[in-house]
Amino acid sequence: MTPDRCFSLLLALRSDTTVAALAAATGVSERTVMRDLRWLQDAGFPVLARRGHYGGVSMLPGGALDTSRLTPPEREHLALTGLDDEQRRRLGVEAVSDRARRKVAGAGSGDGLIAVGDLVVSDNRPWFGPEPAGVSPAALIGDLRRGVRLKVHYERTGSMRWRTVDPYGLLAKGGRWYLVADEAGAPRLLNLLKIDRWEPLRTPRRLRPGVRLAEVAAELTSGWETGGDLEVRLRIQGHQVERAQRLLGSRLTLGEPEPDGTAPGVLRCRVLEDVRQLLPFADSATVTGPPEARERVKALAQQILDHYR
Repeated sequence: MTPDRCFSLLLALRSDTTVAALAAATGVSERTVMRDLRWLQDAGFPVLARRGHYGGVSMLPGGALDTSRLTPPEREHLALTGLDDEQRRRLGVEAVSDRARRKVAGAGSGDGLIAVGDLVVSDNRPWFGPEPAGVSPAALIGDLRRGVRLKVHYERTGSMRWRTVDPYGLLAKGGRWYLVADEAGAPRLLNLLKIDRWEPLRTPRRLRPGVRLAEVAAELTSGWETGGDLEVRLRIQGHQVERAQRLLGSRLTLGEPEPDGTAPGVLRCRVLEDVRQLLPFADSATVTGPPEARERVKALAQQILDHYR
């Protein structure tokens, strides 16, 4: 459990609630909430969970989180879950969040044990990643909080064009920031690296009824991670299997190794051009089908050869 989700649960437990309500508030599954509640119990918090029709979750007297010393902005920023310190800096809330966490942490439990927060560090930036360019999330957050539609100047397929969107909010994932929004009623994920400017409109945002930011973000990212409709068949040499799984992730499905030391697999792609992802493997990966994928890999390899002649 992240420290931020711990704080969010403790804040929610100031009054009687349910596991389902806690799951909705923290953006995780009910099973994860139950595991987090057991963690809080093991950590010494008097959390009481009651099963049955009249069941629920509550904190026994004397165990609730004291937020009286927190300012309204500090209480607000404790609800930001899943962000590390670098992401909070990019969002422009590092100082407020840090003050809130110091106040909540207090003087410690006094049991002689090292605080969990001193034993865990998170860094969501990609390896070797430079400082992100594009629009800063801190610059965009003010207009998002006003709840208005946005016109964003966005790069797609090498050209820039204006797009009018109804924003839900921001998503930090894989070291990058994305604007989660509806465009003409359909969910979209817009990379802040590809936005060079935007204009807030006077029209209030028009979101789909009952739909929340976490739900839209989960829908969009799960679609990314499952790849696309184009299935590229390939064979990859055994010594490159671990590297391929690391770089291609859930888009790659591998079968059992063959006697010749290669493993058959399928790479799910959105468009044919995605076969570029196999170029770093050189002759360690062989595309076996469909024919248009083989031809595209051959053309890309020829371009590289021509470049170095």
